[in-house]
Amino acid sequence: MAQEGDWQLDVLRELGQPDGLARPAEPPLRLVHPAPAPPADPRLGLAGAASGQHLDPPARPPSSAPDPRPAVRTPRDLRLPMPTPESVPTLDPRLSHALGSPQHGDSMARRTGRSIRKLTASAAQDVAEQTRIARELQQPVTTGRVIAVTSIRGGVGKSTVSALLGRTFNHYRHDPVLTLEADAALGTLPVRMGAESVRWSCADLAQILTPAMQLTDVTGYLVPVTDGGWLLPASQGHVGAPLDIRTYRTVTLALRRYFAVTVVDCECLPGEVARTAMDTAHARVVVAPTTAEGVNGTRLVLDWLAQLPHSALASTVVALTANSPDLILDGKAAAAHLRETGVTVVPLPYDRHLAGGGPIRTEMLGEDTRDATVRLAAEAMQRAVRVR
Repeated sequence: MAQEGDWQLDVLRELGQPDGLARPAEPPLRLVHPAPAPPADPRLGLAGAASGQHLDPPARPPSSAPDPRPAVRTPRDLRLPMPTPESVPTLDPRLSHALGSPQHGDSMARRTGRSIRKLTASAAQDVAEQTRIARELQQPVTTGRVIAVTSIRGGVGKSTVSALLGRTFNHYRHDPVLTLEADAALGTLPVRMGAESVRWSCADLAQILTPAMQLTDVTGYLVPVTDGGWLLPASQGHVGAPLDIRTYRTVTLALRRYFAVTVVDCECLPGEVARTAMDTAHARVVVAPTTAEGVNGTRLVLDWLAQLPHSALASTVVALTANSPDLILDGKAAAAHLRETGVTVVPLPYDRHLAGGGPIRTEMLGEDTRDATVRLAAEAMQRAVRVR
């Protein structure tokens, strides 16, 4: 069980705010002491000096020199509005035009054969299974649930799995769903989610969130996803400072008030933000490629999760991805090796549409991929709701 109270209190103490939300730091005021009153004129005597009366000082010749005394600035003057970032395309326009037509995940022959089998088979069992999974995905939550997705290295489908989970939760749930990118500056989540451009990042939002903001205010800084849901990128695609732990904690703690489910596309382990996200999330999805070295490294990660104080292994699911149609490692043997730790393993088959890159279109996914994604989302949601 994630011990939310510990790190949340740390954030509150660091920020020095009662609500734990970051605010722009205000520079200290430069106080100006009032100028001393001119000495009382001797002609007024002691009474005039005691009463503060004095004669007007002689007029000084006009001078162009500025007044050396600094003006007193109020806090309202010091709270300058944050400049609005420029909108940046997620892909170079030349690459966008170079993208060809997306392929369907299943070949035409496979889709035809599947349709024939459906006509001759009973659909009662399939309907019952789909109803059960949908019920798990639609479980009510009392507070926002955070599901962290990570892997031991890049290029294994981590952002793809995050995008698939975000779209699946948004399809089945009727409350707001957020997909948050906590990866390096050049992550691919916005592209996979179908965002044409990005503007505000996690670091930007961490500076302007306030408790008085409503959901409609917050979504004004997010990227709307084509088929529903919201996206918050980690950056504008520049090579710059990576997302730090303080910003990640501030943003996730604040946004849980508005979104029922937040899917976090973390950086790869053993990055600091990834370790923090895995330790504080309600559920975890570890993406493992179906290769010998990928499965072996993922097993080491699972052993590490088993040593955490709150037994994070119980709320972890492994997504075993196939990035090639010709696998050397036996998938069943790989899944059995990972299941020895006690985790649930959900294989994600090779899909031509996902392998082609670019924006994910759910209607172009292979049927086996859709079924596996829905099952993976249900397993993760079941474990996230179990955490109190």
